[in-house]
Amino acid sequence: MKAKRYFLIFAFVVVSMIALLYGISPQWFAQTFLDINELSISSAHILRALMCLYLAVGVFWLYSAFSDRYRNTAVLTTVIFSGGLVIGRIGSLLMDGWPKPLLVLYLFLELGLIPVALWIFKLPEE
Repeated sequence: MKAKRYFLIFAFVVVSMIALLYGISPQWFAQTFLDINELSISSAHILRALMCLYLAVGVFWLYSAFSDRYRNTAVLTTVIFSGGLVIGRIGSLLMDGWPKPLLVLYLFLELGLIPVALWIFKLPEE
């Protein structure tokens, strides 16, 4: 059974696609998905930094998919990564109100990932 390996490869692909959406052209992303017409240099800077953070974590997941030593740790970090994002998004919902639909979709996808990742984590070693 190679569920952990495939899960980590899938997590790498998904987080990389999201990262590249944020960071390759922050202005395009903001206009297309968030209805923000003018993005400040500081906001673009934050989105590009997030892109690289996401890519760094994703590369760790991809590396760990092929490393017995780090595989369980990497699966656990998908729980921590998604859980942190969910907590931040719920906090923002409570303090700021509803964001654009794409960000609500991210919330539900991240929330759904947590139990799946925990189930994958608990699977026996491959």
